[in-house]
Amino acid sequence: MSPDAVLTANPLLNLGFKIPFDRILPEHAEDAVDTLLAATREKLERLAAAPGRNFEAFMEDLDTLTEQLDTVNTIVSHLDGVVTSDAWQAARKAIIPKVSEFRTMLGLHPGLWAALKAYADTPQAAALDPVRARHLKLTIDDFRRGGADLPEAGRTRLTELNTTLAEITNEFGKNVLDATAAFELYVPEGRLAGVPVRVQDATRRDAQEHGQEGHRLTLHYPVYGPILTYADDRDLRRELWEAQQRVGREPGRDNRPLIRQILSLRREKAELLGFRDFADYVLEDRMAGGGAAALKFERDLEDRTRAAFDAENAELEAYYRAQAGDSAPALAAWDVAYWAEKQRQSKYDFDEEQLRPYFPMDGVLAGLFEITRRVFGVTVTQAQAPGWHPEVRYYDIHDDAGVHIASFYTDWFPRDTKRGGAWMNSFFTGGPREHGVEPHLGLMCGNMTPPSGDTPALLSISEVETVFHEFGHLLHHALSRVPVKSLAGTNVAWDFVELPSQIMENWVMEREALDLFARHHVTGAALPAELYDRMVAARNYRAANFSMRQYSLGLTDLTLHVEYDPAGDADPVTVARGVMARFYPYALPEDYAMVASFGHLFSSPVGYGAGYYSYKWAEVLDADAFTRFAREGIFNRDTGRAFVDAVLARGNSDDPAALYREFMGRDPDPDALLRRSGILPTA
Repeated sequence: MSPDAVLTANPLLNLGFKIPFDRILPEHAEDAVDTLLAATREKLERLAAAPGRNFEAFMEDLDTLTEQLDTVNTIVSHLDGVVTSDAWQAARKAIIPKVSEFRTMLGLHPGLWAALKAYADTPQAAALDPVRARHLKLTIDDFRRGGADLPEAGRTRLTELNTTLAEITNEFGKNVLDATAAFELYVPEGRLAGVPVRVQDATRRDAQEHGQEGHRLTLHYPVYGPILTYADDRDLRRELWEAQQRVGREPGRDNRPLIRQILSLRREKAELLGFRDFADYVLEDRMAGGGAAALKFERDLEDRTRAAFDAENAELEAYYRAQAGDSAPALAAWDVAYWAEKQRQSKYDFDEEQLRPYFPMDGVLAGLFEITRRVFGVTVTQAQAPGWHPEVRYYDIHDDAGVHIASFYTDWFPRDTKRGGAWMNSFFTGGPREHGVEPHLGLMCGNMTPPSGDTPALLSISEVETVFHEFGHLLHHALSRVPVKSLAGTNVAWDFVELPSQIMENWVMEREALDLFARHHVTGAALPAELYDRMVAARNYRAANFSMRQYSLGLTDLTLHVEYDPAGDADPVTVARGVMARFYPYALPEDYAMVASFGHLFSSPVGYGAGYYSYKWAEVLDADAFTRFAREGIFNRDTGRAFVDAVLARGNSDDPAALYREFMGRDPDPDALLRRSGILPTA
């Protein structure tokens, strides 16, 4: 087939702004990547010869060198994650080593590295504006961190390491996805006593759709979470909890051996590049600066939260004994959520399930978009574009001048062919151009409570916060005004990237904001004042336990990437269990291996590896930054404009600490998060 024919036949090589998801098939992936790799290599060689053409548009061409390849790689990875199949998994597996090898080769290309250093010494480079000068500096730093100065043997080994890491981490993620999708448990209605009716209805309908009687239970959180929280059947809670713990350690899908391999490869890579460990390598260009600082940050929070954690657990134990008697068994992992919910209902006369009727998905989105219009001056409207599933929706974003600045897709509900969790990603990065504004394109995905029969999707308060969170990431992408693509939007330090997402969650607890969208899906009535007051009163219930769980994940991550020696005798799964054990109010089983399903750390070559602390780091930033909105008005347009101008529009065009100071006028207050959580008293 001729190159022109390939271009015509393969939709991945004919991408318009609206991606033709209705025509993209697994067999298109490898052909598209092969074609784009060949074209990108040609561009690379021309760039490496740049001194011969006086560096005309050198940095601009370098900035967009892999743009098409990256977009196709993102699309293939995305489809494997949302409509996975054997064919999509094979397609992704086929392209991973090719793309990984090329990206490593790109960073080690001696001609390009020489050209880049030569360009840095030219008058053109000296005359760059501050944003483009930062781009040049960070690009040089990336080449050095990527091994450009390594001898030939080192470059060869680095290529091998990166390719192997890409393959093994993909296998890790695939094992988690497959194991989660494979689990199902059919139970009679009698075993679901205490479980909300909406969950019973949904699981009954799911069983019918699978040709079975009773109720079909899965490990998707909209089912798993309510079972652990509400099911009176203790054996059922235990069965699901234990099934969740088996994810990542079943025969044929056992991730435990992969963890040591990944840690060993990451450590070798870091040492090859001149770093003590993988954390120092990853965090060098982030706000924390290194593994020691991140560890200190997490351990300081642990120390300051420990007393409140112990007090919460003593209170729960006393409540449990008063209800169940002194002869009742000790609280186990599958008991805590159940009894904590009963204690909360008793203490605050508040059950989160009472809120769901006021949070239909469509209403939540309408309210979110209205808040965004008031605070940030942008308008979101539903539009039309091909999707990868019938549930996919598509939207346009216009600024206050009516300019189309972005579009995005949403895909909110769980499927057996879709990975768990919630996430935002970008397909195209636009921004200011000579001819005007090129729009951005992104997506938001989740696994929220789905509609059931005639009942719309009714969200929990935490699911509402998740929708707001992911839209904060989307706004960071959509409102970017950085002319350099690689510095635009969410391409920032990972301990800064969660600030725009987490700050959005604050509006969910504000009465003025809730009045815009918290309406009963049947009656249209607003959220009653007394229910709102009980929700606010219960907001920080067991906040120390929630915080300690997050610390446990961050410290497990850092312990494995800083203090653990992959070449030693210790088992990393055992080490991880030892770290986590001190953060839970119950004894962990001897074979506890949650780390074997910890996709944030191990399902991509870097991912959140050595960076999970970023969530808490950014929570400090968001808790502190929202105090300005609270002080000046949560719908204050001037405050919103200041946040856009200092943070959302700026990407990585300046040091994140400087951007934060620009918005707040000072450095962050480290106590802001503990005060918001009720762990420290309000000043």
